Amino acid sequence: MTVPENPFAQMEDPERRFDRMARLVGPDAIARLKASHVMVIGCGGVGSWAAEAVARAAVGRITLIDFDTVCIRNFNRQLQALSGMIGKPKAPLLAERLRLINPEARVDGIANYFNDTTCAALMKERPDFVIDAIDHVTSKCFLINYCRATKLPLIVSTGSGGRLDPTQVRVMDLGRTEIDPLARAVRQILREKYNFPKKGDFGIQAACTLELPLKPHEALEQTDCKAGCLCPQGENEFQSCTKKSVVMGTAGFVTGAFGMACAAAAVKHLCAGPAPLPGQVN
Repeated sequence: MTVPENPFAQMEDPERRFDRMARLVGPDAIARLKASHVMVIGCGGVGSWAAEAVARAAVGRITLIDFDTVCIRNFNRQLQALSGMIGKPKAPLLAERLRLINPEARVDGIANYFNDTTCAALMKERPDFVIDAIDHVTSKCFLINYCRATKLPLIVSTGSGGRLDPTQVRVMDLGRTEIDPLARAVRQILREKYNFPKKGDFGIQAACTLELPLKPHEALEQTDCKAGCLCPQGENEFQSCTKKSVVMGTAGFVTGAFGMACAAAAVKHLCAGPAPLPGQVN
């Protein structure tokens, strides 16, 4: 039996896959993107969208880092949260998805927690740009200071929970962000522990929102967390729902906007070549 030729086989040509991106940024910039390495730390509601946007922009190497597994409560905002995926590690799952977008890219999904203990091993192969989508304040501050100290370009995502308006998302210096409780806590620790400026710019880009956060409604009884959650394997030592004083509501179209803003910052930096480094204020 003769197998019919696939009439769409030519569409798999890797040079055609990113034709529209190349038309936008030009041949030199697309070559830089294909040769670049972006690291996304935190592959949840912000990081998963940022990672996919970076992959669709022809970035040739992507490293994804997240300790967590998919939970039923991730379905409203995380790209790898699909039926049958509950309990599976987020970073490797997302890596599989990105390889389908660009099979020629090197995509590594690492199921590990980023902190001062794991940093050296995770950063052994230095990326060209870091997207910080970490929720944990201590680890987030350590990463920001590490990038400043090692002159590693990054963008920081501040809190996206409790918002409904994606048009309010902005990119600005972390030292000038307002409203968000997460950003406020980060600024305080950076100033007190890592000697960041008491006033003015930090020289660190941040994705933030101008929208005030909405207070969460009570959880639906049938989906309320049990003791020792996160699903379905029980206690999660880093981020158990039962340890959170408040669980904010979230919308995928807002967390996605944060992720897109972070990806845009990464792509613009990589396309432009040399740019101000972390800690340098224009």
